[in-house]
Amino acid sequence: MPRPVTLFTGQWADMPLVKLAPLVKKMGYDGVELACWGDHFDVDAAASDKKYVQEKWQLLADHELTCCAISNHLVGQAVCDRIDERHKAILPPDVWGDGDAEGVRRRAADKLVTTAKAAREFFDAKPGRKGQDDFPAVVNGFTGSSIWHSIYAFPPTSQEYWEAGFADFGRRFGPILEAYEKLNVNFGLEVHPTEIAFDIASAERAVQAVKGHRRFGFNYDPSHLGYQGVDYVKFIRTFAKRIYHVHMKDVWWGHGDGTAGVFGGHTTFGDARRHWDFRSLGHGDILFEDIIVALNDIGYRGPLSVEWEDIRMDRVHGATEAAAFVRKVDFPPSAQAFDAAFEKK
Repeated sequence: MPRPVTLFTGQWADMPLVKLAPLVKKMGYDGVELACWGDHFDVDAAASDKKYVQEKWQLLADHELTCCAISNHLVGQAVCDRIDERHKAILPPDVWGDGDAEGVRRRAADKLVTTAKAAREFFDAKPGRKGQDDFPAVVNGFTGSSIWHSIYAFPPTSQEYWEAGFADFGRRFGPILEAYEKLNVNFGLEVHPTEIAFDIASAERAVQAVKGHRRFGFNYDPSHLGYQGVDYVKFIRTFAKRIYHVHMKDVWWGHGDGTAGVFGGHTTFGDARRHWDFRSLGHGDILFEDIIVALNDIGYRGPLSVEWEDIRMDRVHGATEAAAFVRKVDFPPSAQAFDAAFEKK
């Protein structure tokens, strides 16, 4: 059975799901990865109201769509971050509250647990499930980081300072992961600059910080690794048992005019001076066939979810093209050795 091709709805949250769903089907997708903002997925409603989740599934079924994961990046970002006024714009009012930093972090952690409860209720109600998941329940998201600001800093940053940041992450996410364990839900961190893990080395350290908790894994996304110079195929092989979900997103690098480097020069996306920018699938520098080979090698059978971002391209055109691209590049692993026919009985 081919891997389902889904669309992450986070970049489409300006559209109500009732209007987005038929467009997703028209663009060629099998389903969606529902974002927990806009009106796409209300975690409080899903955690407490069976009618809400049933209506959500019915809306998807009306357009022959499925769902394999939900994502709450915005709330997750606040769990470990150094909170400032920028967070108010992305957080629900009940998480932001009075803006007191530690209060925001604690409420964000509580909301991330509620997200797991919502995911469990939602996937338990999946039509045709028959008491068994066709794909493990996954909540994708961010963690935030108390030490990202110190990555390239002066005065110099010591390993002790960084270790305190990983310890802070472990303390805050340990109880969250225990709640996910009780609910039988996996958490997939999208490894990304500004998070506690942004490359292979920091991802290994993050796993250690939560003592190898089995509910902590990754929403693999090569676009956040390639332009940094990180081996994005090695990432798959390094964390083979922790690849809980996959984002298909492209990026190019080395296409600027030398004015801005990897750190971006405080320029906005689409600025021609930038060293790197996200691109629609197939228009960047990521080698997706290498990714598919590695995913086949580790036995990943979950969805390939398009996170469409390209400031230079119309999004309906790009997302339609991206769905076709994923279907073209994906292929099933071999069921037998290619040279088995030469064996003598």
